[in-house]
Amino acid sequence: MSTASIMTPLGQDTCSLKTQGAAGPTLDEGWYAVFTIPKHEKSVLRYLDMRGIEAFLPTYETTRLWRNRQRVTLALPLFPCYLFVRASRTNYGNVRQSPGVIRLVGNQREPLPVGDSAIELLRASVAGKKIEPYHDLLVGTRVRVRNGPMQGVEGVLIRKNNALRFVLSIEMINQHAAIEMDAENLEPILTASSRKDRAEVEAGGHRNFPLHPAAMAAHSR
Repeated sequence: MSTASIMTPLGQDTCSLKTQGAAGPTLDEGWYAVFTIPKHEKSVLRYLDMRGIEAFLPTYETTRLWRNRQRVTLALPLFPCYLFVRASRTNYGNVRQSPGVIRLVGNQREPLPVGDSAIELLRASVAGKKIEPYHDLLVGTRVRVRNGPMQGVEGVLIRKNNALRFVLSIEMINQHAAIEMDAENLEPILTASSRKDRAEVEAGGHRNFPLHPAAMAAHSR
């Protein structure tokens, strides 16, 4: 049994939707991005739950000032017009026919899956309230997660307000999310040129080449 959460303004009750999974996964089952009508992400999430289809809507917290000058913290969709659904060829049609759904994201032939590890990273970051949208120019050090269930997930290391952020890109929907993450859990992705540079530096006896992600981020500023 899986749980999909519908987010509401904080201070109100949060409704958790529990979906009963299928008897067992099929060979082509995976996570897929769903493109929705604007501001219909939560209604699509509810409908998919009623159809017994597991879905995940990543959200982030933001504070808004209402007309009565009251500050309210809201949980908004991290990627506007997108959510993720666990599906296979057997129920693509059920997802497409859901009210508010425009299409499953993919190429001209078929939907394309999103990696399980990327979804797990999003889920963990949403649960820990360590995530926010990222809309700036993406320039930084390429890194990957080195251990844990999200091992192998790649992204870009940036600095924001003197803190490190791991920017995860979901390329097929052209969306980015900045995640708070301990630099000790990251390792740099070495390109052919950086490997050559490292070899030249070490051959010259200078072994303090900045390979730690935090050092590389500071070095690139």
